[in-house]
Amino acid sequence: MQRPGAAATDGSAAAQWQRTLWAMVGIQFIMTAAFSMLSPIMPLFLPVLGVDSASAVALWAGVLSGTTSFVAAFASPLWGRLADRHGRKLMLLRSSIAVGVFAALMGAAMNVWQVFACRALMGVFAGFSSTAIALVASQAPEDRLGYALGWLSTGQLVGSLVGPLIGGFLADATGSYRIPFYCTAATIAVSTGFVWFGVRERFVPTAQTRGGRALLSSLIAVARSPGLLALFFVLLMAQFGVRTVQPVVTLFVQELLGDRPDLATLSGIAFSITGLANVVAAPFLGNKSDKIGYRRVLLIALLGAGLTTLPQAFAGSYWAFTAQRFAVGLFIGGILPTANALVGRLVPRAQRGTVYGITASAMFLGNSIGPLSGGAVAAAFGLRWVFLVTAAVLLMNLVWVYYKVPEYADRQK
Repeated sequence: MQRPGAAATDGSAAAQWQRTLWAMVGIQFIMTAAFSMLSPIMPLFLPVLGVDSASAVALWAGVLSGTTSFVAAFASPLWGRLADRHGRKLMLLRSSIAVGVFAALMGAAMNVWQVFACRALMGVFAGFSSTAIALVASQAPEDRLGYALGWLSTGQLVGSLVGPLIGGFLADATGSYRIPFYCTAATIAVSTGFVWFGVRERFVPTAQTRGGRALLSSLIAVARSPGLLALFFVLLMAQFGVRTVQPVVTLFVQELLGDRPDLATLSGIAFSITGLANVVAAPFLGNKSDKIGYRRVLLIALLGAGLTTLPQAFAGSYWAFTAQRFAVGLFIGGILPTANALVGRLVPRAQRGTVYGITASAMFLGNSIGPLSGGAVAAAFGLRWVFLVTAAVLLMNLVWVYYKVPEYADRQK
């Protein structure tokens, strides 16, 4: 017989994880919108800082885009460990405050090396998204993990849709490439307030997470687990493939259209259209993965992303390129939530902050190597080659998943 208070307790727990989920979806949207304001601006900001030649702009755009993630790759496991020991909300506050401060400092930079330093320091304190994933994954029911992370990814993707549009509009409307940096800092400050007042976490560290060897044991567990180790490389290569093209999108739009007054706005649209497609696809694919299997959805997403990236190398007009960016976004939206849900199902709840910190390192490495490689390929061979390389990486990742990543088999933790 069910205890009299059991139904109420279950209802309260269900309401709690859903409140946390929807609060974090909104906060993730604000944070991503704020940071992605800078995506179409950075290549156009570089000449203001004294970077003149086209090849130098392409190279520096890749370096600056990848620096934050490269540094964050090494810091992320530590922050994930601290999240398991002291709570995820505290780590969200720590990350948002630091990122906001360095965004404001970038707006005041007088040369490219100062921007580089700010981007590197930003990476030291990064990890907002991985902590948000750990927070939601620690509260969502196991059989709703794909659904929850799909919606969390949607918040992030909607932010990536809106942010570049706002950043491009602000730059064109004010005639200044510095204003978007200050607006980014102000928006992150608002997000920090929402974390402080809107996120509830009843955090109780376990004996295992209080132990001094928890981080080391988690690193060893990832190395020894074929499934987790394979997913580490899946996340690394997926982010590499997605981010390789980002530093050259604005430059490619400029190649297609030439210099014109609304270049920043049109570049923002080319960035944002991919996010719009992500918004359409991510909740559907996340929910579908709970029903038909994470591995199957991951394979479909990687195949579609690779095949829709390839034609971008041959785009002859801005609108054809924009349509192709929308098409690839439909598939990219399923990669990260599905892979992260599979990671979550392979580890106990109490260790998810630490493990997501480790897998976030893979994503940060991909975020770093991707733009660096994209900038280098563009500088050496031309912008169109970047899309060919990206398509090849996504299709190689498809082969890796097919042979190395097992489907999750439901089992008692």
